[in-house]
Amino acid sequence: MTPLHLGQTSALPASPEAAVLDYVPNPRAGSLYLVRFAVPEFTSLCPVTGQPDFAHLVIDYAPGDTIVESKSLKLFLGAFRNHQGFHEDCTVGIGQRLFDEMQPRWLRIGGYWYPRGGIPIDVFWQSGPPPEHLWLPPQDVPGYRGRG
Repeated sequence: MTPLHLGQTSALPASPEAAVLDYVPNPRAGSLYLVRFAVPEFTSLCPVTGQPDFAHLVIDYAPGDTIVESKSLKLFLGAFRNHQGFHEDCTVGIGQRLFDEMQPRWLRIGGYWYPRGGIPIDVFWQSGPPPEHLWLPPQDVPGYRGRG
């Protein structure tokens, strides 16, 4: 598994579908542990209006034989800035793609979307029950409270 992006100059992919995610061998294969990626400035486009949508994503996973290389993950997530998709499609699609390709022991994603039209939408997906004895810290993203 030679990473495509690590140590190379890489352009932002034109779409999430065009993005190539790199996976490298798990340096602690056989150990049960949790990896968290916090993405506080995720953006995509509304499929109806074309206006930008903003979210704070939290991706937690228990690695199997591989881990996702973070630069390729940043490029994949950045490719959504010109992608038109509903909050549910973006959040669940990211989680499912990572799970299908990386094949971790377990994965969950929380999408905490900022309000449009006065309604924040939070979307959650996980691959199944977490492994026994896996420490699951709370995602600690406060619900949107507005001003004041």
